[in-house]
Amino acid sequence: MIRGVIFDMDGLMLDTEKLLARYWMQAAHEAGFPMELPHVLGIRSLAACYAKPKLQGIFGEDFDYEAIRARRRELTAAHLEQYGIEKKPGLDILLQYLRDAGIRAAVATATDRTRTEKYLGEVGVFDYFDTLVCGDMVTKGKPDPEIYLTASAALGLEPGECMALEDSPNGILSADAAGCKAVMIPDLSQPEDDLLPHLYACVPTLADVIPLLKGEQNGKAE
Repeated sequence: MIRGVIFDMDGLMLDTEKLLARYWMQAAHEAGFPMELPHVLGIRSLAACYAKPKLQGIFGEDFDYEAIRARRRELTAAHLEQYGIEKKPGLDILLQYLRDAGIRAAVATATDRTRTEKYLGEVGVFDYFDTLVCGDMVTKGKPDPEIYLTASAALGLEPGECMALEDSPNGILSADAAGCKAVMIPDLSQPEDDLLPHLYACVPTLADVIPLLKGEQNGKAE
């Protein structure tokens, strides 16, 4: 039976992944590097220690990862300040279901704790979570399983008692490696064939997670 649900944040709860893609590309182009959407998709939820060499392997050692990422953050922050943050469909319905059902909830995000708390507070869902595990709280980021192992332990649960919700392949690999039931809610891309063995399920919206949870409570997956 599932006793806890662990959420990614960007692209899963918040409709921010499209902004990260847009501004990664803009920041890179400003620096003279032809970054395109496939490059960005390859580093979604990827810890900096993995993303930096991946991008430098594509664009060369002159790709100043730290400076370009800082510029991307600056552009994203300016956009959010002007337009606010959009929630993904079904988030409020799912969180209320978890609360009513007594299922614990956690966040496992590559984003740092300060921004995570700020974003979740701004969209009014911060208080639904029992614990947060953020990118600056772990040694190894996704796709390493550490963040999901840490989140499940913080909930007082075994990984196998937790369902992990992700929109990116790197996040799915992290959750599955930890032993969680990994569910994908696609955002910018659908899962490719090589990801399918790592998926417990793939559903279109967060609200569609509820039947999966009900199925688990009934002793079967639907």
